Amino acid sequence: MATVTQESVLESVPKGLLIAGQWRDASGGRTLAVDDPATGEVLTHVADASVEDGKAALDAAVAAQAAWARTAPRDRAEILRAAYEKITERADEFAMLMTLEMGKTLAESRGEVAYGSEFFRWFSEEAVRIGGRYATSPNGATRLMTMKQPVGPVLMITPWNFPLAMGTRKIGPAIAAGCTMVVKPASQTPLTMLALADLLREVGLPDGVLNVVTTSSTGEVMEPLIRDPRLRKLTFTGSTPVGRKLMEQASEQILRVSMELGGNAPFLVFGDADVDKAVTGAMLAKMRNMGEACTAANRFYVHESIAEEFSAELGKRMGALTLGRGTEEGVDVGPLVDEKSRDKVSALVDDAVGKGARVVVGGSAREGAGWFYEPTVLTDVPEDADLTREEIFGPVAPVSTFTTDEEAVRMANDTEYGLVAYVFTNDLTRAITVSEALEFGMVGVNQGIVSNPAAPFGGVKASGVGREGGFEGIDEYLETKYVGIAL
Repeated sequence: MATVTQESVLESVPKGLLIAGQWRDASGGRTLAVDDPATGEVLTHVADASVEDGKAALDAAVAAQAAWARTAPRDRAEILRAAYEKITERADEFAMLMTLEMGKTLAESRGEVAYGSEFFRWFSEEAVRIGGRYATSPNGATRLMTMKQPVGPVLMITPWNFPLAMGTRKIGPAIAAGCTMVVKPASQTPLTMLALADLLREVGLPDGVLNVVTTSSTGEVMEPLIRDPRLRKLTFTGSTPVGRKLMEQASEQILRVSMELGGNAPFLVFGDADVDKAVTGAMLAKMRNMGEACTAANRFYVHESIAEEFSAELGKRMGALTLGRGTEEGVDVGPLVDEKSRDKVSALVDDAVGKGARVVVGGSAREGAGWFYEPTVLTDVPEDADLTREEIFGPVAPVSTFTTDEEAVRMANDTEYGLVAYVFTNDLTRAITVSEALEFGMVGVNQGIVSNPAAPFGGVKASGVGREGGFEGIDEYLETKYVGIAL
């Protein structure tokens, strides 16, 4: 097997727009730069689509929809299965690509390849299980038949933090259900999606089913598509403010929407918990993806009886992490994705410290090239600190204490967000009652990672609507039709 290098993976990725099965330049030949967050230098350039390019992509998806919907479920399943196998075969190439454009370590990137590819395998198995039902009406005079049919053309807007997985968990169910797509990846990390689209063409996905538009003018290019009556669904992963705006636009055509938005995950450690296991879980929940994950633990609430022990051990483990470029051996933590992200983390930490928080370890941005921030643990964090309200999206763990279970639940629920919460306790009754009381779409009990392709991923309140993954994931791309048959 050829050695995977920065040069080889960058050379292999298409740099154009994928429209109707063809790679093409943006109209006017415009390009946008893709930067390396570890150095701030330009990695390469890709096409920068215009409004006309976006419309052409939707035209292609609309033209391909009818034929794709008629494709046999088994054929759709085999395409997904073949794509899963190809991604697995090229895991090192995808990992290198993600590390270059997003900054995470190669180990993190390999983990994402395994996680992201699994959505294709899962939905390849769901494609042949799309069902309906047949029943007799209560009065016996009519037969009631329901069927599931593809929603139709879908617009997918994906984020930069998981360049592969955030695409596969939307594309997988759409292919399985029989929907065509226009995908707009984040401008910071378009290369992984371009490579994925090329791989899907290679394994036989018909022209026009998947169209990819890269652009630096997301709002300008996407809004006309959202307002186009031919589009039938919008799915977005990103911030809550942007999600609110997109939902408002989607209301004009009454689009089906799936929104996976912001998070403010509480991490609750009760007095009976195993501290060592809780710290191990905290490292997973906090430091996956350098903390740049909507599922990242954002607020740590620890029972006062074990808070000092927990904070000391967490600080010890965070302080032992090595900061550096993700492609280098021995590096545990890569850079944040851009300067704006790093500056936001710095401002949140400075605000907390200014209001009385104590720095156990870290607490500063690293000087020099790249957008690095030290793994940080804060204690004595006041409730009015900005980072208790805002999503940190960085390697910062703020620790506060609680006395009673009721206080812990109150503090955890005191947020507009409701994506995921974490609970560490050895008391089964407490685990169940607290999980029931938490206002979140997902709860991890004695584990620091909840994401699983076989489980429904999504939140409540300002964290979004709809679910991705699990049996529920494909339903987001299907409409239910009822047929009444008189006898």
